[in-house]
Amino acid sequence: MTDESDVDRSDAATDGGTDQSKRLESASPAINEQFENIRETRRRRALGWLAGTAVLVFITLQGLAATEFFDDRTNFTWSHFADRMGSYFPRTEYGGVPFLDVGNYWEFIRNNELVYDPDVGGLLFQFPPNAADLYAFVFQELGMFTIFGEAGTTLAMGLVGTILGFPLALLFSVLGSERVTPFPINFIFRGIMSFIRAIPAIIWALIFVALVGLGAAAATLAIGLNTIGNLGRLFVEELEELEEGPIEAMQTTGANKSQIVFFGMLSQVKTSFIAWTLYIFEINVRAAVTVGVIGAGGLGAVVAAQENFRAFSNMMATLFVIFVLIFLVELFSQRLRARLRSDEEKMSWRELVLGFPDRFARSMLK
Repeated sequence: MTDESDVDRSDAATDGGTDQSKRLESASPAINEQFENIRETRRRRALGWLAGTAVLVFITLQGLAATEFFDDRTNFTWSHFADRMGSYFPRTEYGGVPFLDVGNYWEFIRNNELVYDPDVGGLLFQFPPNAADLYAFVFQELGMFTIFGEAGTTLAMGLVGTILGFPLALLFSVLGSERVTPFPINFIFRGIMSFIRAIPAIIWALIFVALVGLGAAAATLAIGLNTIGNLGRLFVEELEELEEGPIEAMQTTGANKSQIVFFGMLSQVKTSFIAWTLYIFEINVRAAVTVGVIGAGGLGAVVAAQENFRAFSNMMATLFVIFVLIFLVELFSQRLRARLRSDEEKMSWRELVLGFPDRFARSMLK
C-alpha cells in the first residue's frame, strides 16, 4: 500500500528533478562562460608575468651595460680578490689547522678604544666607588656614550640626529597633509621635505662643516636634517591614510583645528609614528658610519683611516664592531616596536636573551 504522502513526494521529486535539470541546463552557459573568463584571466595574468619578467631582464641587461659589467676594461681577477681577502681575514694555525686570527682583531679594537674608553670607564668602574669620580662621569665627562669609545660616538650621532630631526619632521608632516593644509599650500612643506631627501646626508655634512668645522657635530646636524625629510615623508603618508570617523566625530562636536589635529589625527597614529621613528633611528646609525668616512668621527672615520693606511685587517676589525653595533640597535628597536603591538607576546629582556636558543630551535622545526 502506497502512502499518499509518498506519492506526493515522488511527484514532487519528479517535477523537481525536471525543473532542476532545466535550471542547470539554462545556467550551464553562464557557468561555462564564467569558467572561460577565469581561464582567460589566468592566461592574461601568465602572459603579463612573462612580459614583466622579460622587461625586467631587458632593463637589468641595460643596467649591467651602464655599470660597465660588459666593458672590456672590467676583468674579474679572482686570484687577486682571494689574496686581498687574506689581508682582510688574517689567519693563524692551531695544531696545523688554520683559524681566523680573532686576537689580531681584538688587539686593534682594544688599542684604538673602539668599544671602550678606559679613561672614562675608570671613573665608573672602581672599588670602592668614588663619589667625586661618579659625579664627574655623569655631569662633567658626560660619559654615557663616550665610555663606549668610537662606537659610542657613532651611536650618539645617530640618536641625537634622530631627536633633533623629529620635531620638525612632525611639524612638516602635519602641515604637509592635505587634511590640515589645503592644496597647493601643503605642497610647499612636501617640497621642502623632498628637497632635503634629494641630498644625501654625507653632502649635508660637508655643508655643515663650514658652520661647525669637521667633526661629529657636523655629521649630527646632517643626520638631523636628513631625518626631517625621511621621517616627515613617512609621517605624512600615515596621516593621509587616517580613518575619517574620529575626525568627523570631533568636527560635529565643534572642535577647533588644533584639537582635531592633536586628538583626532595624531592620537590615531602615535603608535605607528613611534615605530617609524625607531626605524629611522636604525637608518641614522648606519648613516653615522657613512658620514664618518669623510672624517666626521666615530667608526666611519676609523674605517677610512685604516683604508688609507692599507691596513685591511684593522679595517675588517672595525667593520665587525659596526656589525655588532647595528645588530644591537636593530634588536633593541625591533623588541621595542614589538611591545607597542597589542597582539605581540610581551617578554622581559631576561626572557628575550635567555630564551633565544629555545625560540630558535622551535622556529627551525616549523
